[in-house]
Amino acid sequence: MVTVYHNPRCKKSRAGLQHVIDKNMEHRVREYLRQPLTAIELDKLVMKLNIKPFELVRTQEAYYRKELKKLKLNDDEWIKILVENPKLIRRPIVEGRYRAVIGDPVENIDSL
Repeated sequence: MVTVYHNPRCKKSRAGLQHVIDKNMEHRVREYLRQPLTAIELDKLVMKLNIKPFELVRTQEAYYRKELKKLKLNDDEWIKILVENPKLIRRPIVEGRYRAVIGDPVENIDSL
């Protein structure tokens, strides 16, 4: 069973979910804009991704470019920002039992 953290309005997220379906992976979908992640959930997800919280940030978003780009923030501060602004989270994220991947490109999902 995998969890797909999904934004249905995002082309890449839709492609990632379709890839999971095409591969017949047992899955559940969490629309993280409607059901935001808590700081604890996001921290666990970052650990499963084996990345720093900043690596989850969509740096092309206007809010990032205007408000955050020049700031020097630590991991806890990035987690707080991502929890408060889930639109900044890269997508899709596909979480397995022991690890997770960012499904862009969708072939990353095959490693789960």
